[in-house]
Amino acid sequence: MIDPSRALDLCREIAACTEVPGQITRTFLSPAMRDCHRLLSTRMQQLGMHVHTDPIGNLRGLYGAGNRPRLLIGSHLDTVPDAGAYDGVLGVAIALAIVEALPPQTLPFDIEVIGFSEEEGVRFRKPFFGSLAAIGRFDPQWLCLRDESGCSLREAIAQFGLDPEKIPDAAVDPRAFAFLEFHIEQGPLLDRANAPLAAVSAIAGQSRLHVVFRGRANHAGATPMNLRHDALAAAAEWITAVERTARSVDRLVATVGSLHVSPNASNVIPSEVRASLDVRHSCDATRIAAVQAICEEARRIAAHRLLDILVQEQLNQDSVSMDEELTAALERALQNIGEPPRRMPSGAGHDAMIIASKIPSAMLFIRSIDGVSHHPAEAVHAEDIEKAIRAGVAILADLAQERQHS
Repeated sequence: MIDPSRALDLCREIAACTEVPGQITRTFLSPAMRDCHRLLSTRMQQLGMHVHTDPIGNLRGLYGAGNRPRLLIGSHLDTVPDAGAYDGVLGVAIALAIVEALPPQTLPFDIEVIGFSEEEGVRFRKPFFGSLAAIGRFDPQWLCLRDESGCSLREAIAQFGLDPEKIPDAAVDPRAFAFLEFHIEQGPLLDRANAPLAAVSAIAGQSRLHVVFRGRANHAGATPMNLRHDALAAAAEWITAVERTARSVDRLVATVGSLHVSPNASNVIPSEVRASLDVRHSCDATRIAAVQAICEEARRIAAHRLLDILVQEQLNQDSVSMDEELTAALERALQNIGEPPRRMPSGAGHDAMIIASKIPSAMLFIRSIDGVSHHPAEAVHAEDIEKAIRAGVAILADLAQERQHS
């Protein structure tokens, strides 16, 4: 019998590891992340795993002798501000539940469970540090990035007790032959279909940018409307254009989710607005064309209002197909537990899309109740978690049999 409550209880315990009382907010290499590592390390050690934190802050637990081919299973441990309890961390909890549920016979490979340190891109406004370092694609120039408090990425790594010069050592073992990620869907499709699980076929490409409108501060009462250079008014006009563009293209989504207004006073005309832009589509050409149109509209608005504008690209991630053989194995695992095989694309980005560029990767989606994610109301069904764990045990048995006969 597989008891999903252990995985769910672990997620709830980790939810208490937060930087903001009353919320779930856990950013890259924060004190809350250290508390999260402590909880997970204890559980990993109870399972007989060898545990360490790599130089970028990924928590890694090895089940096995360490000298055989290696199956990687993982997801991220960081959150967005005021998050739910299951995004990312549930995938790590399920990975540990799979290890715990494994039959006693020896697998022909080792298992490494990875809790990636940074996927959301909240603290340093750039995502995927953990998985990029794991595949050897960490750019040392990123060490100069600074968070809102002025702390550099280099300083944050050192403050966590790690050596930023050793980040290349975070690369996964060259014997790794596959990566699996278990994750809530973060959307409504499975919930609407009353379906618990689905294999992910592909992950949509995404672009992330910063757009800065710069005008001139002045007195809100004494400056006539026709003499203003209002950065916030320009940003507002642009945001409606972003929404209009996204609504005009099938399956395109675009979001302005963050604004920083200066000087941010009620009686001062805003002089500067820093805005985020997130654009996603399964077709990279469509996404790139939309980003170009949205940025051109920002420049047009700025020119019309006599403002300066700065557009900075933070991420340009192509869409990624999951490995066909691994995805087929996931479908067989679903059949083995009595579920019809299903495939669906992911609109959200995941560590699997980064790891897939180096190691064959597959994902299993788990129903999100009411399609809610990145929100405190995020929830899952316990019976879905049980099925996900059973599917995980089944795919490991499938992979073991395949490697024994290869």
